[in-house]
Amino acid sequence: MYKGFYNLTSGMVTQQRNLNVVGNNLTNVSTAGFKESRYTASTFDDVMYSRVGNKEKIYQNIGRQSYIRANSEIYVNQDQGIPEPTDIPLDFAIYGEGFFAVRSDAGDVAYTRSGSFSLDGEGFLCFPGQGRVLGADNQPIQLNTDKIDVDGQGYIFSENGGYLGRLGVFSFEDTEQLEYNAQGMFTGAEGTVMERPQIMWKYLERSNTDMIRQMSEMLTCQRAFQSVAQVTKMYDGLMDKATNEVGRL
Repeated sequence: MYKGFYNLTSGMVTQQRNLNVVGNNLTNVSTAGFKESRYTASTFDDVMYSRVGNKEKIYQNIGRQSYIRANSEIYVNQDQGIPEPTDIPLDFAIYGEGFFAVRSDAGDVAYTRSGSFSLDGEGFLCFPGQGRVLGADNQPIQLNTDKIDVDGQGYIFSENGGYLGRLGVFSFEDTEQLEYNAQGMFTGAEGTVMERPQIMWKYLERSNTDMIRQMSEMLTCQRAFQSVAQVTKMYDGLMDKATNEVGRL
């Protein structure tokens, strides 16, 4: 009798989780290199009904029914964001596929499309708050200065023409293996150094979030959540009458 509560509750949970994803996309609309996410839900594993068997415990299936919808997967849209000029010497953007790699102090490597870098206290190229940027040789790049020149494949030279290193750009066979961590970096797989990446110096890649579409989706989710909540209230009243009034007959 009360199985409708499962469907209605799962509807509210689904819309709430979708709103969380949309809200995160809108929050990061100005974050360089951010990739928008999309929430998907699917029908929870069907519930198998079986009638009570005989004394030999031989049971017979009498049907299948799905109670609720559940989280299926959060997909990340890896489409290219628009490169935006900044005229800052330690800003880089990747055109096409690939990710920058950043190694934390703990030795963990995470990946990002944001090339908003700086220099740490020892002169290494770093991603503030995350770690040091890795070069094509999988080692941190020590520049000691921001007076540099960079070509389209990530080779870095001093203002006098001296070679300082090369930015590492890493690719993945399947980007769906990547997941956002708590710091907004990609983890979950190990990348392979690309031989001929396309680097844009003094540029940053803008977020690929479509603000108008995300705002529309947010309004749709809010209205769906309110509708389900209203139906739940009506259903609760119906069950109350069924229990307290009809049950007396």
